[in-house]
Amino acid sequence: MKSRIIVILILIGSCFTLQAQKFVATKPDTIIKTAAVDTSVLGVMAKGEAQPIVKPPQKSNPNKILLYALVPGLGQVYNHKYWKLPILYGGLMGCMYAITWNNKNYQDYKSAYFDIIYDYAQYKGDKNYKNWGSWINYVPEGSEATYVANTQFQENLKRRKDYYRRYRDLSIIISIGVYAISIIDAYVDSQLFDFDISPDLSFHWSPEVTPKTHYTTASYGLNCSFYF
Repeated sequence: MKSRIIVILILIGSCFTLQAQKFVATKPDTIIKTAAVDTSVLGVMAKGEAQPIVKPPQKSNPNKILLYALVPGLGQVYNHKYWKLPILYGGLMGCMYAITWNNKNYQDYKSAYFDIIYDYAQYKGDKNYKNWGSWINYVPEGSEATYVANTQFQENLKRRKDYYRRYRDLSIIISIGVYAISIIDAYVDSQLFDFDISPDLSFHWSPEVTPKTHYTTASYGLNCSFYF
């Protein structure tokens, strides 16, 4: 009887051993999958490497700009503000034309006025006097004897002389002003070369608490910050 029980236990153990071997043999192989490479990331990296390196603009030297600004327009060229050159040179050319034109008329009327004063002193009613000055260019031909003693005509010459002298001097002052503005513009432009003009303006506020100390009491307030 005991021998039968032993045989049955041996058969049962053999069955379990075969099932265990079968389970181990049929266990599937482990497959390690490699993650696919993201081509979009590689494309972005390649584009980044292909982009040329842009050097930040160098700040203008305000001390050097004063030397360049002595010649009208060089300061604007140094600051790379080429669009200002036509405005600057247009203003200077207009001022120079006004100076030249007013000075020419001033010199003409000044000579005419001094000549008629001299001729009036020399004429003294002499009808044979023919040594007239430049003022005869402003009167009809043959009427010199009539105009030489005309005090109103003499005053008109004097007023015109003073008129053109005044506007000649004013044109010179304006020319100096345009030249000074070109220097100031170049200098200020170089100072504000790296000034942030972006529209990113922000306002922040937060509560503020000051703790109590031996000398001051505790205080509560509001802290406001404006960034520009």
